[in-house]
Amino acid sequence: MELLQPKPTPPKKRPSRLLRLLAFLVTLALMAGAVALVANRDKLNLDGVRRWFNYRSLERSDSGQAESFSYDGGSASSFATLDDGLLVCSTASIRLYSGSGTLYVDQTISMEHPVIHSTEHSAVVYDAGGQDLFVFSGKEQVFSLSLKEDESLLSARLNQEGSLVVVAQESGYKGTVTVYGQDFQPIMRIKLSSRFVSDAALSPDGKSVALVTLGVNGSTFESTLELYQLSRTEEDVSPDHTCSLGNDVPLDLAWKSDGIWVLGQSSFTLVSPSGENKGSYDYSGQYLKGFSLNGEGYAVLLLGKYRAGSAADLIVLDHTGQVKASSSLHDQVFSLSAAGNYIAVLSAGRLDLYTPDLTLYRSLETTQGARRVIQRSDGSTMLMNADTAHLYVPN
Repeated sequence: MELLQPKPTPPKKRPSRLLRLLAFLVTLALMAGAVALVANRDKLNLDGVRRWFNYRSLERSDSGQAESFSYDGGSASSFATLDDGLLVCSTASIRLYSGSGTLYVDQTISMEHPVIHSTEHSAVVYDAGGQDLFVFSGKEQVFSLSLKEDESLLSARLNQEGSLVVVAQESGYKGTVTVYGQDFQPIMRIKLSSRFVSDAALSPDGKSVALVTLGVNGSTFESTLELYQLSRTEEDVSPDHTCSLGNDVPLDLAWKSDGIWVLGQSSFTLVSPSGENKGSYDYSGQYLKGFSLNGEGYAVLLLGKYRAGSAADLIVLDHTGQVKASSSLHDQVFSLSAAGNYIAVLSAGRLDLYTPDLTLYRSLETTQGARRVIQRSDGSTMLMNADTAHLYVPN
């Protein structure tokens, strides 16, 4: 039998010099890119990419400022950002502008104390102590409410899903709370006759509502956080859970993914959805000069030893009420705002943007006389002076 001999394996061809050179250049470019990413990781983040896509067609100066545009309403107006625009509410009008000044909404109103509460894509405007309320989404009004003459609005808030909770005073009751679904149809009402209701907030999933109530325990003033499931009936007004806030006066309220944040006149408290006090921070006699609860997983407080004067401490609290970072400021702070992973501090002729650990992210030396600032979650910032506004987009 004749054995078959295996065919010899042809010798491998060595890559040409051109291919070896190209491979070397590609490797070198990848190494250089990796070094650049490490060196500039604070600049080349996802928010920077978002800003590039969102504002690439917007004309800006080398510092990142867009051209100023005039707004009507004056510096005493209430402001909020809505998507990429600026919502301005005065006692006589509600106007919505794009980031470059295009007027989307121009609505005549009559309000004595206009207040705005906004999420990223929606905003509710109401007259505190009055009867009128409006909700805006996108570039238009999507809902309105007008109470009777013997009723008055105390608070109105939206959650991220677009549901609405309204607190009002009504004849015969010390507080009434109405929850509206995303279609703005009422799905629950709570009417209290023994305790005053000053504020309310919906859970992120829209299944529960938290009420701040005020009353007397014995002979001592006491504020309480009351929690209700929205599946409850109107006749059953006993809360599912309660948490005493002591004799502190609540000033603001936010329901986050990790619980309810209650900002008081003298302390900051975090409450679980089951009514448990998860942590608190006492101001130790310092005055609350500014704050923001809009950060992602943190709250920002501006506390001063004296009510007047420029010296103050910028305090960042984490989701347990512990101090995450602090810094002493010596310039007069005109406005403070936080959103996402950015904290904006506006002082005379200067805007500083910080990360939640109070590392300086960007600074803007020319603020065009701005006295108000609104931080956005993507790192961009809206600045307003007496009659003009402009958008700052960090490069």
